[in-house]
Amino acid sequence: MADVTITVRKNGPYRVEGPIRLVDAEGNEYDLTGKPAISLCRCGASVNKPFCDGTHSRIGFQAAEAAVRREQQGEPPLGGAQVQGGPGHAAGDQAVPPPKMRTEM
Repeated sequence: MADVTITVRKNGPYRVEGPIRLVDAEGNEYDLTGKPAISLCRCGASVNKPFCDGTHSRIGFQAAEAAVRREQQGEPPLGGAQVQGGPGHAAGDQAVPPPKMRTEM
């Protein structure tokens, strides 16, 4: 099998070179016949997702130098971060306000 290279372009798309299969969330395969390389949107603003259409240049997209874990950004990790406090306990990604006392209702 031929090599596949993925290059992260500075403040731009992912450049994918080599033979790949690209499948959407519903399992539909994109026809990449005759395309030895493609660029995949990284800014999220392309009107031709998942492919890059150059919008990143027009909107001034600034990408992180490297991937950063959510907890390094001061955010809890997804999928079950524990939040403790008050009389209850919750697990999840959203803040849970403390329960109101009966006198506050």
